[in-house]
Amino acid sequence: MPGSQVDPRVTGLRSAVSRLRRQLAAHPAEFRDRGIAEEELAALAVLAAGDHPDIPGLRRSLLLVAGAIGSVSALGQGVRELREAVDLFGRAPRR
Repeated sequence: MPGSQVDPRVTGLRSAVSRLRRQLAAHPAEFRDRGIAEEELAALAVLAAGDHPDIPGLRRSLLLVAGAIGSVSALGQGVRELREAVDLFGRAPRR
């Protein structure tokens, strides 16, 4: 909508997801869980496309990405930036 403001946390999340997706695509080495990381980054991109991302979904995907990429040191900074972007949304409400 014209004149509407996008939450800066959402903008930061979109940037972090996009950056890590590009870094992963450019990373030359194959590793066992690369497919999982790519799928979850795609899921995060979908979540970030909305104005109010699902916090439990963000956290779930973040954990899967971190688990899949965690041992690839070249991607560590991107994973940290993604975690920081997700952390800005706070904890998921208790059920």
